[in-house]
Amino acid sequence: MSAGVGGLKTRALTALIFSVSILTLVLVSPVTTVIMTSALSGICAFELFRMLRHDAKLPNEVIGITAATLYPLAYAFWHFNGLLSLTVIFACTLLVWYSAYPPARITDVSVTLFGACYTGLLLTSLVMIREVLPGIWGGVLVAGIFLSVWANDTFAYVIGSKFGKHPLAPHISPNKSWEGFLAGIVFSVIVWCLMTFIPGLNMEIWQAVIGGLACGWIGVLGDLVESRIKRSTGFKDSSNLLPGHGGFLDRCDSLIVVAAVASLYFRVIGISPTTEVFNFIWWM
Repeated sequence: MSAGVGGLKTRALTALIFSVSILTLVLVSPVTTVIMTSALSGICAFELFRMLRHDAKLPNEVIGITAATLYPLAYAFWHFNGLLSLTVIFACTLLVWYSAYPPARITDVSVTLFGACYTGLLLTSLVMIREVLPGIWGGVLVAGIFLSVWANDTFAYVIGSKFGKHPLAPHISPNKSWEGFLAGIVFSVIVWCLMTFIPGLNMEIWQAVIGGLACGWIGVLGDLVESRIKRSTGFKDSSNLLPGHGGFLDRCDSLIVVAAVASLYFRVIGISPTTEVFNFIWWM
């Protein structure tokens, strides 16, 4: 077996295990969605801080990863009051650390705060989206968001590698092309249009098209942001935790911003959570 074939099989197997695990957890219940989101936030924060240390930054990983992990849980138990309270406690804790630890710089405080918000706070939007519809249909909606991101990434790569001739952002990600970008957007819109068939989701086709366009574009932006972080820190992948795919942050760079924009978009068009406060215990 050639190394290339073996690498493709490893990549395919990793993708299968990752996608099936994620989709199963979001479909089972809101509880498993929260647990999955919390774990994903913590791992992504860990990988981000690891890269930033190679760029002469000194983030406080313990505080940052803890905050990132707690954001989905804070929302699950106390809704937006939980997010606000955790952010205040998080910021004050960082200020105490900055005052008590002379080597810490204000830039280190900033990157720690940014890292936890970029991963944990934005990924908490998945929990918010899970609340939009009751029961398994909320999970199907979250699964649709994942599928729209994966469709965007997959078809952007396939079409871009075959037909791409015009670089999208050559200084950040040389392999991305405008042809791939447009293909990814199209398939993002297709998935969003399919989501209109989810029972109970009152979203018109034109609203789905706008949502698909917005999330397709912002997903590419999320990918470029992480690519720039890796380029500035000298990393090819955020980690090697996912064989053939790099790290969890590599797989979630688009999802992080797409989830946030999708959650905001649902509220803008009048699709809000079915409950005022997410009753975590009830779902257990």
